[in-house]
Amino acid sequence: MPYRTHTCAELRAENAGDNVVLSGWVHKRRDLGGLIFVDLRDRYGLTQVVFHPETTADFAVAESLKYEYVIKVTGVVAKRDAKAVNSELATGEIEVVANAVEILSAAKPMPFEIFEAHKAEEDEELRLKYRFLELRRERLKNNVIFRARMIRHIRDYMDARGFLEISTPILTVSSPEGARDFLVPSRLHPGKFYALPQAPQQYKQLLMVAGFDRYYQIAPCMRDEDPRADRSPGEFYQLDVETSFLEPDEFFSLMEPLFVELTETVAGKRVMHKPFPRIPYREVMETYGTDRPDLRFGLKIQDVSGWARATGFKVFSQAKFVRALAVPGGADFTRKEIDEEFTAAAKRAHGQGLAWLKYAGGAFEGTIAKFFTPEEFSALRENLKPEDGSIIFFAADSWQVSCQALGAVRDLAGANLGLADPNLVAWAWVVDFPMYEWNDAEGKIDFGHNPFSLPQGGLAALNNQDPLSILAYQYDIIANGLELSSGAVRNKDPEVMYRAFEIAGYTRAQVDQKFGHMINAFAYGAPPHCGFAPGIDRLLMLLLGEKNIRSVIPFPKNQRAEEPMMGSPSEVSEGQLRELRLQIAKEGPV
Repeated sequence: MPYRTHTCAELRAENAGDNVVLSGWVHKRRDLGGLIFVDLRDRYGLTQVVFHPETTADFAVAESLKYEYVIKVTGVVAKRDAKAVNSELATGEIEVVANAVEILSAAKPMPFEIFEAHKAEEDEELRLKYRFLELRRERLKNNVIFRARMIRHIRDYMDARGFLEISTPILTVSSPEGARDFLVPSRLHPGKFYALPQAPQQYKQLLMVAGFDRYYQIAPCMRDEDPRADRSPGEFYQLDVETSFLEPDEFFSLMEPLFVELTETVAGKRVMHKPFPRIPYREVMETYGTDRPDLRFGLKIQDVSGWARATGFKVFSQAKFVRALAVPGGADFTRKEIDEEFTAAAKRAHGQGLAWLKYAGGAFEGTIAKFFTPEEFSALRENLKPEDGSIIFFAADSWQVSCQALGAVRDLAGANLGLADPNLVAWAWVVDFPMYEWNDAEGKIDFGHNPFSLPQGGLAALNNQDPLSILAYQYDIIANGLELSSGAVRNKDPEVMYRAFEIAGYTRAQVDQKFGHMINAFAYGAPPHCGFAPGIDRLLMLLLGEKNIRSVIPFPKNQRAEEPMMGSPSEVSEGQLRELRLQIAKEGPV
């Protein structure tokens, strides 16, 4: 006798009279004084099973059933009485009248209620320890199913366009790619270490040199980074893509339809702009205060530095940049909201503070209103053209901080006013990123993005321009406030690569030590190539509307990069350490 002939979601009225076998979990059990009703659940749905003392051979077993027991039921499909039909259930027109039941697995009392409504979500540590139970919940189960559907769609899309899925090594070499490596000691080569790949970046470029002009992979990536809401600690997956002989515009046109299909066909949401806007980095920062803005709503930042310098308010007149954000409807924000939420958001973005004015009935008011003349207010009104009932936030600081502070304020205003449509996805490309940035911590110039990106202007730009003014052929794809991927046209010229690394403080010998294999490969005929690597987990967050990345990962780490269920990371035996010729240092400063 099979464990099941049908799933718990497929039986309908036309199956009445059929003999069936169902297996699953006891979702609910109700004892109505002689009759026992069980909602039987599997991955696909629910079916109501009825146990009669007269017709169920082992009715005593039915009486012993408890929540989350795994059982097998043999019975006959019957139509429910019209009054008993459950219109909210796909199988609500029928029930299975059991003639036999078998307990396949008993279940201990649950550490938390799995399905019943609860007032507050349980402690995350407890849920992660019993993640195999939490995954029975409808929302997480559906997230896992959606993940599988999305990846299947991606593979079909890529295969249809001539891409080859090629796996790259998990054990590789340590290289300076922007995050800390996870190191794996080698038993066969004492004192040497493999590194887990931060990304298959170098391998996919070498595949281009090998002649595989369209490569992709659903690639695992490992980085020793601190967790946050949109970043999983330790490991994540990305759609790793590289192409040869394509200009950036051709590459964008090739990949945009994938994101449209994932949004509309797989997730059932709407795309705001087709084709996707392409916004230069400097413009997106000055307009939205971030390089990953949520474009579902307006609220554009405006530069009022010229107006500010002409005022008598020293905080403004002496600042390098003064920017303003007019928020319609914001005049209703309370002083407490402004101080505790908006000012705090600006300070988290490194702003020194946040000035503001409310505009209502044609007049400005607020704590800084006394510092301005009627003529200055008139000029401000002409500059900003604020709507009646607006609040105007100001940030006075450096170029970057004045942008970022108001970017954080803009995000908060959009959230508090409910300006973003949850069923709309605003895709965009951000282009023309700076090749380099200033690293305050180390007091040196560093790469802004991927060190293998091609600088705009090539070797001439590297030799003759201020490094901080050099742009790169780098681009991000963003949506709804999330950065989904960075990408670039790659640098394939060894001399350009040496010079690019030299500006970032690397000697020729260091480049040869870390990337000699790349330099050598490019000397044997390298095609022009470009690509990107959208994060699978962030893409799921976006399409599912989840706020925390752990909700879309079957077995995530916690906020301390631990997995409570399996107990990782863990100590290992002295024997294992000896075999690897390693010793654990005593506690103390590193």
